[in-house]
Amino acid sequence: MRLAFVFAREGVFGSVDPSLVPPPGQLALKLARIVERRGPKHGPRLSRALTRMGPAYLKLGQFLATRPDVVGVIMARDLESLQDRLPPFSQAEAEAAIAASLERPLKDVFASLGPPVAAASIAQVHRGEVVRDGIRKAVAVKVLRPNVASRFRRDLSDFFYVAHKAETYSAEARRLRLIEVINTMSRSVAMEMDLRLEAAAMSEMAENTGDDLDFRVPTVDWDRTTHNVLTMEWIDGIALNDHKRLAEAQVDLPDLGRKVIQSFLRHALRDGFFHADMHPGNLFLDDTGRLVAVDFGIMGRLGMKERRFLAEILLGFITRDYRRVAEVHFEAGYVPVHHSVENFGASAIRAIGEPIHNRTAEEISMARLLTCCSRSPDLFDMTTRPELILLQKTMVVVEGVARGFDPRLDIWKTADPVVREWIERNLGPIGGCRARSPAAATSPRADAPARYRAAPLQCSSSSRP
Repeated sequence: MRLAFVFAREGVFGSVDPSLVPPPGQLALKLARIVERRGPKHGPRLSRALTRMGPAYLKLGQFLATRPDVVGVIMARDLESLQDRLPPFSQAEAEAAIAASLERPLKDVFASLGPPVAAASIAQVHRGEVVRDGIRKAVAVKVLRPNVASRFRRDLSDFFYVAHKAETYSAEARRLRLIEVINTMSRSVAMEMDLRLEAAAMSEMAENTGDDLDFRVPTVDWDRTTHNVLTMEWIDGIALNDHKRLAEAQVDLPDLGRKVIQSFLRHALRDGFFHADMHPGNLFLDDTGRLVAVDFGIMGRLGMKERRFLAEILLGFITRDYRRVAEVHFEAGYVPVHHSVENFGASAIRAIGEPIHNRTAEEISMARLLTCCSRSPDLFDMTTRPELILLQKTMVVVEGVARGFDPRLDIWKTADPVVREWIERNLGPIGGCRARSPAAATSPRADAPARYRAAPLQCSSSSRP
């Protein structure tokens, strides 16, 4: 009942077409309009309602923002404005939770523990100090909200009930596989609520990026990390959303945008493991000029097939080799084999690729291009690829961050060395081919070498993929 009242109060039901519901439902919609708060439409109203309902509903909204195939493009875009921010719980509760989880008195673990500096739906972060070799060192201490697991379990049970009922009575709900959507969200949230897994993700990414000059990961303090508590190195750098401090430090903003794009692509392509919440508040610039990421609760993984797909279609669009882009879709199993490669390449892929060649470099978006590929006409029976949805959404955020520092950023030029290096290492050399900017290409297969088109997938055990 509370959910229905909150949704009615925030005007969520105002976007429902009465003609699509049975007569009793039409009456309920009319009653809902009586208590409706006047204000913005659709997405903002839903965002407000989900925030009011608490952590699980807020997470549901954020998750649905990554699933335009389920809620529609407009609603997904509106839900992107959801901010995972909630009031902090008390210092006393935090200290008690940390001591209980570490099974030691707080004074024996930390030299000091300050008030919360950030609070979200699942956990909050404090600045603390530890003593190592007689020297006090600053640390960040992340602690789960009290009883958050039981509350999420209760709310997720409600989500499963609604999804089950929807699939029972709606063919569209069955097509969208709503139960599987909630299952996926449930697994994601379960991982976020075990902070040892976040620590493991940090450790893995630190290992992957140990030799990178532009990126690093905070060090985990495993002695002070448990299921409910994560302790790590405190980062004193400049947050990428602090434009005033970036200006005062005279940071080369276009170069910073390049670092953001190239770091993300290296993680996705080279490592198959990427930070999936790279908004500017989670990125810092340290005093050596390196990017430092925090909050590893949401991570993405790509298998070799997905990495090959990403690299080959990017280079295929750069060179206007639409047939090769089409072939990669078929090789990856994204388009059923009973369709024609020639027709798919000549129509769906060309319809995506040609418009970008009439745009300036700063108007072209890799994220939008990938999204268009995943939404190619239903005529070709393309299936939604969950493993690529998180990549696409993260790429949208990453591009937005980079273009915030350099509105004229040439995405192709920035991505080219990373994409080309991966292809040369994993798909064999591609001769003297130099991918040109889309605006300069003049034919559908310009600069597309035969050796590249025929190159088999080759993975060397002696090199990192």
